[in-house]
Amino acid sequence: MSSAPPHVLIIGAGTGGLCLAHGLRRAGISVAVYERHRNRSEGLLGYRVGIGPTGSRALRECLPPELFATFLATCARPPHYFNVVTQGLRQTASFALRPSADPVHTEHSVARMVLRQVLLTGLDDVVHFDKTFTHYEQRDDGTVTAYFADGTSATGDLLVAADGTHSAVRRQYLPHAVTRDAGTINIATRIPLTAHTRGLVPERVRQGISLIFGVGGMMGVLHVMEFKWDAQRAIKRGVGDADAALLREWPGLSHDTTTDNINLIIWSTARRFPADVMERRGEDVLRVALGLTSNWHSNLRELLTRAEPSSALPIKVSTSEPVPPWKSSTVTMLGDAIHTMTPGRGVGANTALRDARLLCGQLSRAVAGDKTLLQAVADYEAAMVPYGFARVAESLNRSGTNGDDRMYRPVVGRLALAGARGYFGVTSRVPRLRRRFVDDFHTYEGDQD
Repeated sequence: MSSAPPHVLIIGAGTGGLCLAHGLRRAGISVAVYERHRNRSEGLLGYRVGIGPTGSRALRECLPPELFATFLATCARPPHYFNVVTQGLRQTASFALRPSADPVHTEHSVARMVLRQVLLTGLDDVVHFDKTFTHYEQRDDGTVTAYFADGTSATGDLLVAADGTHSAVRRQYLPHAVTRDAGTINIATRIPLTAHTRGLVPERVRQGISLIFGVGGMMGVLHVMEFKWDAQRAIKRGVGDADAALLREWPGLSHDTTTDNINLIIWSTARRFPADVMERRGEDVLRVALGLTSNWHSNLRELLTRAEPSSALPIKVSTSEPVPPWKSSTVTMLGDAIHTMTPGRGVGANTALRDARLLCGQLSRAVAGDKTLLQAVADYEAAMVPYGFARVAESLNRSGTNGDDRMYRPVVGRLALAGARGYFGVTSRVPRLRRRFVDDFHTYEGDQD
């Protein structure tokens, strides 16, 4: 015996919320998404996010097959290496990553805005823009109503908070569930990939993901993003017929401005940055980045001078504090709304997608009559909370993501830097250790649910 499908309200049109919306629609469950940005082109910039097996599995199961194929076609060229370099661009270590023809068991390089455009595809009647959530009310009849700043409201059977680190839903629902500063600040930049900027990057660095261990506790990461379309949105030569056809038919290409680029992100303990760095933008942010990297290789500094000023963004890294289990109800959360994590393991988006897949499966079982809606939510939360906060802890403990890391201390920091460089150097040169490292890179993001 099955019950009537619930109507689900999702607050936030981010990666997890949109993946959930697709999954619910495929399961025949009514859904509406409410997004504070005014249109589909506002919001995220084109910085890289790595989608590994966990995220790919969720996207394959939740998206319509043709849209999952579009997701694959819109991914940037995959990284061939994981590199560790010094601030002088001297290679400390390099690990060849394994190519894979399996679209799920591999690492995909994705631009955040491109992924957003993919996930918005086909949801025109579901996503409502310019809707800033203010509060909700849970009613005696089991429904929940969301209220928005423009005076409108929406009522459903379940409210899902997918509204990120500063979730307004979480503040009301679990006021004791807080995030705190991790103590580090990033400056993210995007540099157009031209013949000149390409020449500033060594070949192995251009073909991979490169971690920069700089002296004085200044860290960085560099990714080169190359897509299947050029700056005029024309499909490049050599792209397969199937992918070319998908891209030509995909409406998202006309809504996004992401083209081939170099992502260069620097970070360090917040103590190294000007007190007002979070208020700075554009050229002013780039000047801060250049001031903090005065001893870096001239090629890296030139990349910073060629960054798009509008892309320069200071980011204060946050992390969630563990929260005890709570009594499940008609409100639940996914992704950064409940378990914000540092970028230390690069699994924030993947974990949000895992949440979406798990919640969709539980709600589908409720519709099939296997359990009540509240039991489905409870079972989802019972699984999500442990793995979500485990990822939070692992990410925070990753070298360099915690502002109190010894790498940022005046004297001990030099020893910590030497130790980190030495670890990667030895690991890359000893076959058994190198295989183990690559295995961990490829399998860490797998899950068991």
